[in-house]
This record gives sequence, structure tokens and C-alpha cells, in this order.
Amino acid sequence: MRTITLSVMAALALTGLMSAQSPKPIIVQAATPAAAPARAPAAPESSLSLQAALKELQEMKAANEETLRKQAATLEQLDELEKTAEQIKIFSRRG
Repeated sequence: MRTITLSVMAALALTGLMSAQSPKPIIVQAATPAAAPARAPAAPESSLSLQAALKELQEMKAANEETLRKQAATLEQLDELEKTAEQIKIFSRRG
């Protein structure tokens, strides 16, 4: 009687394991890129819009240079902090 019970329990456990398996993976086909729409030839821009674009680019360049200057200053501060931290580690080991 005990072997029959163990066999039934083992069969139920195996059925539970079989149903717990993950389903087959779903394969999704890669999307093909859509064809780019044909562009109309660009109309010639006036010198006024070119000047405005040049001015905007110069402003962007100035802003980028300012950002780079701030980043360089921050890097210098970080280097100083790193040096100070190393000195503290050395002095703390000496005790």
C-alpha cells in the first residue's frame, strides 16, 4: 500500500513539474526598415537665414566652451579630493 501511495505521489510530482515548464519561446520576425520617402530638392536659403544659423551656431559654440570649462574645473576638484582621500588612507594606516 505504501509503495502505491509513493508511486502516485511521484507521478503527481512529475506531472506538476511537467506543467511548470516554460512554454515554447515565441519567435518574432525582425521588422524591415521602411523605404525613405523621396525628398524634394531643397530650396535655396536666403543669406538672412544663413546669418541667423551662423549666429546660432556661434552661440552654441560659446555655450559648449563654457560647459567644457566648468567640467574641467570639476575634474580638477575631483582630482584634489582623490589625492586628499589617498592621503587620509595613508595617514590612517600609520595610526
